[in-house]
Amino acid sequence: MLKKDLRLIYSKRRENLTSQSILDSSLLIANRLLQLPIWDYSFYHLFLSITDKKEVDTSFIMSILQGKDKNILLPKMLDDLNLVNYLLTDSTLIKKNSWNIPEPVDGIEVSAKKIDVVFLPLMAFDEKGHRVGYGKGFYDVLLSKCRPDVIKVGLSLFKAEEKIVDIDTHDIPLNYCVTPDRIYSF
Repeated sequence: MLKKDLRLIYSKRRENLTSQSILDSSLLIANRLLQLPIWDYSFYHLFLSITDKKEVDTSFIMSILQGKDKNILLPKMLDDLNLVNYLLTDSTLIKKNSWNIPEPVDGIEVSAKKIDVVFLPLMAFDEKGHRVGYGKGFYDVLLSKCRPDVIKVGLSLFKAEEKIVDIDTHDIPLNYCVTPDRIYSF
């Protein structure tokens, strides 16, 4: 299926989700993450959920990372499709941007090369680990700046599609995708 079609389908599927079902599914996803071999690293990039878009609630994952005393990097969007990674500290101020996306106002910037694990938002993904985001390319740019061995973990409220047919050369596949029902490994 084409990315544009998947964006439409999954936007509609998300619209039908209740707040409670998103919370329940997000907790299942966070608990499944504990089964992955990703917990010996130091720097974890974690997006903050856009509640209006009914994304996976990453607050449970943040709690796990804090409980394991990991360095959490939060993204801030720049106009040129770049994401700046700010270290989450006790003094980090979070504010919604013009797209209603929560992000740090400022802070200690950390290079993408230091990231060990990236948790990725997505609309849909396929059985080969390719993902469909919102279409702007922020995460494609971020992943291109990370080390080749960075671990890419998609978070999805839905199961995999069979195949995304319009994959571009700049699309970087996931290592894992975690849903409420299972872990996909690529």
